[in-house]
Amino acid sequence: MAYLGIPKNTIEVLQKYNFNFQKRFGQNFLIDTHVLERIISEAEITKDDVVLEIGPGIGTMTQYLCESASKVIAVEIDNTLIPILADTLSEYDNVTVINEDVLKLDINKIVEEECGGRPIKVVANLPYYITTPIIMSLFEKDVKIDSITVMIQKEVAERIISKPGTKDYGALTLAVNYYSQPEIVANVPPNCFMPRPNVSSAVIRMRRYEKPVVETENKALMFKLIKGSFLQRRKTLVNGISNFSELNFTKEEVAEALTQMGLSESIRGEKLTLADFATLSNILNKKI
Repeated sequence: MAYLGIPKNTIEVLQKYNFNFQKRFGQNFLIDTHVLERIISEAEITKDDVVLEIGPGIGTMTQYLCESASKVIAVEIDNTLIPILADTLSEYDNVTVINEDVLKLDINKIVEEECGGRPIKVVANLPYYITTPIIMSLFEKDVKIDSITVMIQKEVAERIISKPGTKDYGALTLAVNYYSQPEIVANVPPNCFMPRPNVSSAVIRMRRYEKPVVETENKALMFKLIKGSFLQRRKTLVNGISNFSELNFTKEEVAEALTQMGLSESIRGEKLTLADFATLSNILNKKI
């Protein structure tokens, strides 16, 4: 069995199929067995787990997942990789490859069919250009997920775990922390990939909460308030929200709500915690 975590084996497969890397799909294949083993370990994959892998590429991590999990569902958008996956995964009978765009896929239906409604674990080496839409889509569609363990751009991983008042703190931080407990579990240098990306990467594990850590009467409103607060970071929260086209609050209403919370009218969105945004949305929800 030719393990693809070994660079020589990866090169042989790519040459065998005359594979050309597609820049539009952000393809960078892992070629480091230590990193692959670390991802499987941090994702806490057991023989009881069904795993959803997004962007299996030529099947490098898929091989490791197949050996550790009960079943693997691998979703690959690039149809030129499908015959390669049929070859590299031919020895495994616990994998299903789906040639689709994961953002257009009914993942809830797949989870229901494959797991009988039990939570799935998501593991992926995500294309950097589409990291945020994929993570947010998994959370927002209320897919039954136990955890998401993904390789992403280090800069984005640091944004997800940042604290209020820091330059990295923003809408993505708040959204991910609403749904899950994120933790960076490994840093990965560019030389672990083929071709080498221009940036460093990190593996982040997001353990999904059974129910969100804050309670809000109107979740959609809370996320609009967050979005409005960070569209123009340098503006005060009062100006950001009152100028945001998706909301209909006056400066006076926002200022009054902040005063009620014991916060300054000149505060910026980056200073508010997730709990603060939940409180703010509950106050402003009464004005709708």
